[in-house]
Amino acid sequence: MSIYSVVKKIADAKEISIYKIERDLNITNGSINKWNRSMPGADKLQLVADYLGVTTAFILNKSKED
Repeated sequence: MSIYSVVKKIADAKEISIYKIERDLNITNGSINKWNRSMPGADKLQLVADYLGVTTAFILNKSKED
């Protein structure tokens, strides 16, 4: 599972769109979607994790699951 998929799943459970996360955190539109293919920077991942109320370790560990 990609990091994007994990973030999307957590965001969906909290009824928050990826667009809203990007807008609220001043992250470039579409940046989180790119996490499907590439590793995010630690600073951006930390911002998103804090916003969603989880740890970066949680997101990274979930992304290693199938």
